[in-house]
Amino acid sequence: MSLGTLVVVEDDDSIRRGLVDALSFSGYTVHEANDGERGLELCLSVDADLVLLDIMMPKMDGLEVLAELRKPKPNVPVIFLTARGEESDRIKGLKLGADDYIVKPFSLDELMARVEAVLRRMPARPTQRKEMTIAGRQINFDRREAVLADGSRQTLTEREAEVIGFLAANPGRAVSRDELLQKVWGLDPRGTHTRTVDMAIARIRETLADDPSDPQVIKTVRGKGYMLAEPDGVSS
Repeated sequence: MSLGTLVVVEDDDSIRRGLVDALSFSGYTVHEANDGERGLELCLSVDADLVLLDIMMPKMDGLEVLAELRKPKPNVPVIFLTARGEESDRIKGLKLGADDYIVKPFSLDELMARVEAVLRRMPARPTQRKEMTIAGRQINFDRREAVLADGSRQTLTEREAEVIGFLAANPGRAVSRDELLQKVWGLDPRGTHTRTVDMAIARIRETLADDPSDPQVIKTVRGKGYMLAEPDGVSS
């Protein structure tokens, strides 16, 4: 099973080949491009979990690629690959929304550590399901809308849809508050004392008319966390 889908955009053939080989060996699915124009096309067509993006490239430089990528895909993580003297470009990149940068030459161990750290910080994606029916409620993830048993329509916030989606992606097990905090909110739960997760679950239950004293959609598993009830039906 792949650890995730990465895009490597780097015009230096030897560097690009080394990155692709190392990342593929580590368990990632990797797509590659050797110039900025092709890299942007690839980033827009591939559902990437992370982009490794060189700055100095032909046709389009990395800053231009990032600026264009951020318009349709504002949340995809990007790590810049930069030469040692490109400090001003690194600053521009971070201001444009890059998540990290790594200076050439770099070791593969450092690269892998940076990739893992950025992916770990990113909120988990919700389930790829487009819709599901659970306890008589029809939930559409694309529209972030729920149709209740009485036919009324309720709008879900993006975060509420992500919580339901993450629980749906982990069927049959209780997901802890710490895991939800880390994977959905992107926060480090260590040393964090917050009722953010509980409050979000309470709002979801209210939106879905899910009685908290006897919940049918999101169940509380004492001492473990929250678990989604078994769906009535699923559409992909």
